[in-house]
This record gives sequence, structure tokens and C-alpha cells, in this order.
Amino acid sequence: KEIVQLYVADPEASVARPKKELKGFAKVELQPGESTTVTFTITPEHLAFYDEIKGGWHVEAGEFRVIIGA
Repeated sequence: KEIVQLYVADPEASVARPKKELKGFAKVELQPGESTTVTFTITPEHLAFYDEIKGGWHVEAGEFRVIIGA
């Protein structure tokens, strides 16, 4: 069994944000020598943060890093 984890990072955020944020995960069970494909869908909500000044959720323009790990 393995847990595949999806993290998103905003390297140029205008506010203090974690270096990476867990946005999804999937548990897979494989037999020895077996492989599979795990698919994640990233939506704007996955990239948003709560902006206290604007009083709502906000997505900044720019590039985000996607990190996949076990």
C-alpha cells in the first residue's frame, strides 16, 4: 500500500504561505511488480488563499509548483 500525495507551492506569494500545501492524496494497493496511474485534478480552489484584507478567497496570478510524493 502507498499514499500518493499532491502538494501545491506558490513560490512568489504576496502573503505568508506554507512552502507547500497538501491538496490531494490517493491510497493505492499494488502487488509486487505492478504499477498504476493516479490522476489528480487541480482547480482554482486548490490555489486560493483567504485574503483577510479583501475578505474572501483569492488566487494570485503567476506560476505554481506541483509536487507529487509518497
